Amino acid sequence: MRSFTGIADFKPTDGSYRLLPFRFHRLDKLNEILVNECGEFVVAPLGTTETIVRKKLLPTDNIYPTLKAKHFIYDDYSSALLDVLASKYRTKFDFIHGSTKLHIFVVTLRCDHSCHYCQVSRQTVNKGEFDMPREVAEAAVKMMLETPSPHITLELQGGEPLLAFDTIKYIVSIAKPGAARLSKELDIVITSNLAFLTDEILDYCNAEEIKLSSSLDGPEFIHNANRPRPGGDSYRVAVEGIKRARRALGANRVAALMTTTQLSLQHPREIIDEYVRQSFHTIFLRPISPYGFAVKSSHRTGYDMDAFLEFYVTGLNHIIDLNRKGYSLTEIYTKILLQKILMPEGTGYVDLQSPSGAGLNVLVYNYDGDVYATDEARMLAEMQDYTFKLGNVLKHSRAQIFTSPAFVNLLQAACNQSLPGCSDCAFQPYCGADPVYHHATQGDMIGHRATSGFCKRNMRVIEHLFSLLQNGDPDTQDILWGWVTDRNLAEIRADIPQ
Repeated sequence: MRSFTGIADFKPTDGSYRLLPFRFHRLDKLNEILVNECGEFVVAPLGTTETIVRKKLLPTDNIYPTLKAKHFIYDDYSSALLDVLASKYRTKFDFIHGSTKLHIFVVTLRCDHSCHYCQVSRQTVNKGEFDMPREVAEAAVKMMLETPSPHITLELQGGEPLLAFDTIKYIVSIAKPGAARLSKELDIVITSNLAFLTDEILDYCNAEEIKLSSSLDGPEFIHNANRPRPGGDSYRVAVEGIKRARRALGANRVAALMTTTQLSLQHPREIIDEYVRQSFHTIFLRPISPYGFAVKSSHRTGYDMDAFLEFYVTGLNHIIDLNRKGYSLTEIYTKILLQKILMPEGTGYVDLQSPSGAGLNVLVYNYDGDVYATDEARMLAEMQDYTFKLGNVLKHSRAQIFTSPAFVNLLQAACNQSLPGCSDCAFQPYCGADPVYHHATQGDMIGHRATSGFCKRNMRVIEHLFSLLQNGDPDTQDILWGWVTDRNLAEIRADIPQ
């Protein structure tokens, strides 16, 4: 047995303790991981769970105070300890406060690239009818500003959004003063392949404090193969665009993302070394997404989760080795999971939230005004699957969007605390529900966790991270802790007394 849920209502007797809900996962032949509802964990000798459950644990045992301090058991029947536990729980779920923070505007479907893994049906560069009209932009900005969140991120994407630069300028011209009137902080990001980047656009982004995010899939032979465009020079365009953007905006306002394809799987080190060569200090080893147009090209780009996990572990080892040699490079998915494991707060990463971040933490406004729960939900609509279409900004209010049958149905599968296969999983506090993924891959928002690629990836990655935290060498442990605290190995070393 690899998991167990603690019993919350054991009746205490004199000198006994009460169990709070917890689960365990066998880490190896010697250890097991105990995890409670707030994500607190203890790595304990094998057999500890049975000792606790059978009431054989003694107050004199070394692990007793640790279990009590981390709320696996309690023997003080006042409300004080439970009040602390409740505070931990509120802190862990603080990401729900304020509702939707990320708002994605699809300003056009036009694009000059023909990426094999593209998740939307792109349109040619001269089809202007696929640009967002002004009345849609105005209604979408109005709905965005109605969110209770005091901090909003506006992400402008496509297609290739720079092909609709006038639309971008119009959206920014009404969004920034609108946010200022409501005393809301507004971050703006343009997600672009940079093929149409001009000095005028760079000057505008600099003046408006707009960030740029692009794609870099690795060295030239991988990037050009994954992201073809007329002339076959997408790598050159991307790298030159990144360099120009950095000179104009500063390195901290220019980011890059990669997508893992069949070709990528064979070259984890080369991809990572390309990010080092381009002076990036973060990389996100992302699997390909099973949505939209990407499904049609899966014979060229797709792979099973085991292949990706091998790619991830090899890549993570290489990244850790680079850090050990002095180059600071953070793997973002690892950092997100470590924050959930090691820190008291939750994270804003939609895919690893429960309740699911779909709708609650992100909304997508399509060029035609349709509103979707996530970008992946919009991609499903490209395949005529409108399960997660919540409404339209020209026809529905924010209240109607969040009381729509689509959103209500989504919420029923949004909490992994109550999902079969999740509710008794030790890693549930670190994971998410992702009903959109499970609907797309299994035809069911709840999904079958035993055969879920989402579950396989997260369980294997989390278990691997626990192994590194428990059994890794000191350098590795310090590097991983540095990712959580945004410090490099040298800074951590400087804090250690000699």
